[in-house]
Amino acid sequence: MEYFTETASTYREARDLISAKYGERAKVMNYRSIRVGGILGMFTKEGIEISGYISDDHYKRKKINLEDEKKKILETARNDKTIQNVLNEVKSLKDHFDSTISGVEKKHSSIEAIESILSDNEFSFTYIQLISDRLKHSLTVDELENLNLVKDKVSEWIEESIKIDTEEDFNLSKVVILVGPTGVGKTTTIAKLAANHSSVTQSKYAKSVRMITIDNYRIGARKQIETYGEIMGIPVACVESYKELEQKINLFQDADLILVDTIGKSPKDYMKLAEMREMLDACGNSSEVYLAMSATTKISDVKEILRQFEPFNYRSIILTKLDETMRIGNIISILSENNKSLTYLTDGQVVPQDIEWVTAKRLMRTVEGLNTGYLVSGSVS
Repeated sequence: MEYFTETASTYREARDLISAKYGERAKVMNYRSIRVGGILGMFTKEGIEISGYISDDHYKRKKINLEDEKKKILETARNDKTIQNVLNEVKSLKDHFDSTISGVEKKHSSIEAIESILSDNEFSFTYIQLISDRLKHSLTVDELENLNLVKDKVSEWIEESIKIDTEEDFNLSKVVILVGPTGVGKTTTIAKLAANHSSVTQSKYAKSVRMITIDNYRIGARKQIETYGEIMGIPVACVESYKELEQKINLFQDADLILVDTIGKSPKDYMKLAEMREMLDACGNSSEVYLAMSATTKISDVKEILRQFEPFNYRSIILTKLDETMRIGNIISILSENNKSLTYLTDGQVVPQDIEWVTAKRLMRTVEGLNTGYLVSGSVS
């Protein structure tokens, strides 16, 4: 137990001092008159000395009272419907959150397997998440247990996401312009298109063809396309300005198809791209622009190329160099996310053989780890 002794000039001052220091816990035991102050026993004056102890009873009573108040509040909450409804809502949200966290932690093994397969095939993170979410919402737990069925369904969804421009639409074009970054094989692709559409072929789309190039900067580019033209018997023109291009387009109006090869430009070379875009206006309203893109292009560069060449209003994509990579999930996913279509693909340097019309099944053959065929019966909607 704690004791105290306090002195003051008067009894009132002593009690005030004790109250200020110890509050209601102070209990007075006795008090007496004393002499205070002075020097060497002289000039002293009367005072009061009070002694006592510090009691714990008040805190105990206060704690008991506090517990009683808590009980009253809880009892009121139980009887108050509004408060009870709020508590129920909070509990419901907590249960939902716990359930969601639990669901993430307990992702089905088939979904994890699919995510791993798509990642190995270099599909984008966004595309993988879309497939994963679709599996969660479209398939039952029992269906997810059948991994082959899941692979079939994912293969079907990927194929559905591949947008393809029609061959008929391509062959209705009077002037076809091929643009794209440096090194994607535009000139060789132009030669393949010319060979496949020229009158010397047995194609149902056989026609008279002309080739124009505005690539007079790359060493050997002009000589390359002129050599192709000479071998195939197709006239070739080289131009350097808007006016020259316009003149050649008018000169070749008797042809069924005019193919225009352009200068390879870096997507970061904004000024040169803008200049080339203005020059190509000379081709007129009957022209269609196609964007050549290498299958080896990484995801971040695919996005940038699509964005930087957007001012050309390209109709579709011609995918080149398919023979130089084993994975094209990057191309499939980014084109799907940007709602872009494919037209032709090239898979080698040989003219005119190494070019073909894109089909979803052809592209699906490059995706490893999924089933190549779909279920005939028992498929999942």
